[in-house]
Amino acid sequence: MRLAWNLGGNLLFYLHVQRRVRTKCRPPGACYDTRIMDEPEEPAPSSHVNRNIIVGAVTLIVLLAVYFGGRALRSSLSGPPAGGEQTAPQEQPTPTQPATPSAEAVPSPPPASEPPPSGPRRRKAPAPEQPVAVPAAPTTGTLHIDSDVPGAFVFLDRQFVGKAPVTADAVTPGSHQLNVSAEGYEGYSQALEVAPGPSNVMVRFKEVRLHETVAVVHKHRFGSCEGKLVATPEGIRYETTDQDDRFLAPFSSLEVFEVNYLDKNLKIKVRRGKTYNFTDKNPNADALFVFHRNVEKARARMAKGDEK
Repeated sequence: MRLAWNLGGNLLFYLHVQRRVRTKCRPPGACYDTRIMDEPEEPAPSSHVNRNIIVGAVTLIVLLAVYFGGRALRSSLSGPPAGGEQTAPQEQPTPTQPATPSAEAVPSPPPASEPPPSGPRRRKAPAPEQPVAVPAAPTTGTLHIDSDVPGAFVFLDRQFVGKAPVTADAVTPGSHQLNVSAEGYEGYSQALEVAPGPSNVMVRFKEVRLHETVAVVHKHRFGSCEGKLVATPEGIRYETTDQDDRFLAPFSSLEVFEVNYLDKNLKIKVRRGKTYNFTDKNPNADALFVFHRNVEKARARMAKGDEK
């Protein structure tokens, strides 16, 4: 407030001095300015200009008084801070600038490459090939035995192996005897030649296996001839050098097929054909009897519907 009054007083004093200089006041005994004496007297400034100056000065004084008075009034109303202590304004943290490196990293020059050789380039020798491991050859045999009748009992050299399908491991190479049996079917027997490595054996009980042969003598009305009877699933045939005695008869065409063990005679009669009586050179009729028995078993199975 005091500063506003001082400024207003200084302004009024300056205006007053300027006015006195411009006004021609000639008191007795005063020294006159020769420049003012010689020149014609200028007319006094109008009272309107002086009034504007005074009004502007007063307005400035009033505005300054209002501004500073308002600040003092707000300070007195707000009062001192709690605790009676005035808190100093907090200083704003000065933003720190990132430190600049004192000197930029200068990349080191790349190493000088060696000059290419003047002569021809030598090719690198190829790396030796690694030997491929060859599995050792098996020294024993492995038999995979299966059957068309599941659960058939498998024996190898009279030793029980298991129920089909079954695998016999570590079988010594050479000759072995295989026997397989199933309920309701004739037993199967086969001589096997086992080689090192795996092999498969399929036993077919439902398949009719028939290949029976017997050496015979055909008795004619006058004389006889020798030959061989062969039985297969297709029928019975007689093989001989006599062209007139040869025949092939399917089982369905046989009217008579019987053996007389005491008379040592095997009789065969073909439908709408000849009747044949066979014997052999053995002292008994065992061979003829076995031949007849096996053929009859095969005929019964084929009549039941088993496969040929």
